[in-house]
Amino acid sequence: MLGENLNGMEELPYDVEIVAMNLNVPWAIDISEDGRLYVTERIGRIWILQDGKFLPEPLITFEPPFISQEEGGLMGLVLDPDFLTNHYIYVMYSYIEEGRMYNRVVRLLEQDNKASIDRILIDQIPGGRTHNGGRLKIGPDQKLYVTTGDAGTGSLAQDLDSLAGKILRINLDGSIPEDNPFVNSPVYSYGHRNPQGLAWNSDQVLFASEHGQTAHDEINIIIPGGNYGWPVVQGDESTNQFITQKPLIQSGNRTWAPAGIVFVSNGIWDGRLLVACLRAEQLLSMVLNDNNEAVIGLSTWLVNQFGRLREAYQARDGSVYLTTSNRDRRRIPNNEDDKIIRLIPRA
Repeated sequence: MLGENLNGMEELPYDVEIVAMNLNVPWAIDISEDGRLYVTERIGRIWILQDGKFLPEPLITFEPPFISQEEGGLMGLVLDPDFLTNHYIYVMYSYIEEGRMYNRVVRLLEQDNKASIDRILIDQIPGGRTHNGGRLKIGPDQKLYVTTGDAGTGSLAQDLDSLAGKILRINLDGSIPEDNPFVNSPVYSYGHRNPQGLAWNSDQVLFASEHGQTAHDEINIIIPGGNYGWPVVQGDESTNQFITQKPLIQSGNRTWAPAGIVFVSNGIWDGRLLVACLRAEQLLSMVLNDNNEAVIGLSTWLVNQFGRLREAYQARDGSVYLTTSNRDRRRIPNNEDDKIIRLIPRA
């Protein structure tokens, strides 16, 4: 395990700006090409921030059978690559059916700053009070990637017939790509406990963040069909039962609770992986070697300044957006929580 702040007296190369306050557990952000910021609240609303102000009404407010309970609710969001033309938005949320909680991914259609459900893309993902995953990203291959947690039942992560404890990969219309690692299955990788971040580097290598059971949080490189070991192993543990993928880095006996992750694509931190941490209440900055085989520099930023950090997102201008998650009953919130924070690159 690397020590922290290996870069000595380095200063944060960003100015910090609070762009929004008084949100209720903002979970995911995406920004359209025309500059509108879309953000989900776990209680079931999507807001649009335009020209520095929220529009008066939510884009959409989800109604029952939608449910927001503990770690479940409205989670991931990503705009279609052709959003300004087709107005599609992809989101993941929790709902109740016959007394059981599930998660689903849907496609929304936006018109005049209002949205409705256009299509259900993938349904009946096991859900629960904990471990719902929830991150959505569209990869360089134009496929939709979905992280799912084990819903509190670890054995589901090793069950290839279950959608829980997986990273899923589907086409933007909900169909299954022909080149997925398992025939006629959306499963892309498995053996995950609660992955909450996805990001590709400049080499189009996919990375994911994952919560360990007790510390041993992980940053993994995701390969098609890879087994990441949960619940049999976590961290650097090994097993003779099957072949598992070892994490790029794990937190050892400390707890990060890593959530959103993003690779910086320009500026002084070009190529670094930024990791928003919930329990650790900090932003991690990781420097990788040229082969993506090791973390060779690890530093911590914003420690205990804003509380629990959930999202990490880079805008086209190089700014990095973070969200806090202080109203999720895991921390006493401040009066202005929750916030959207913008890190503005210094010239």
